[in-house]
Amino acid sequence: MRHRTTLFYVDDNPKSSRLLTSVLEECGFRVIARNNPIEALAQCQSTCFDLALLDYEMPLMSGSRLAREIKLLVPDVPVVLISGRASLPPAELAFVDAHFGFGTALDDLLWTLRTLGEPKLGRMPDQRSVERPLAQWADST
Repeated sequence: MRHRTTLFYVDDNPKSSRLLTSVLEECGFRVIARNNPIEALAQCQSTCFDLALLDYEMPLMSGSRLAREIKLLVPDVPVVLISGRASLPPAELAFVDAHFGFGTALDDLLWTLRTLGEPKLGRMPDQRSVERPLAQWADST
């Protein structure tokens, strides 16, 4: 049986969240979507997911800060940050495995999510591994 990648998606904009969740599910991902980063962080402790997709600009907590907190809780889970900016300061990307900003093609985002979410050989899909690939696309456009 093929493992379906579980994506933890946090975006404070409900319309954007619904749209991208629909696209991701059509592409085969299982999506757990949340609109409040504080509530999402609390849920990280009790939810198993393969990777996190975070919006950068959120009012209660930035996506880069949420990325840091997620990496402290589950260090081996890849984090992808999306933003409306073409680039972000390096300090904002310290706990991020990939950043996609303004002008990014949806296919590039999907390819990276699939690559980062693939289970590694020799382990069960729900096990965590620190051997995940690191796709450092700091300022992909």
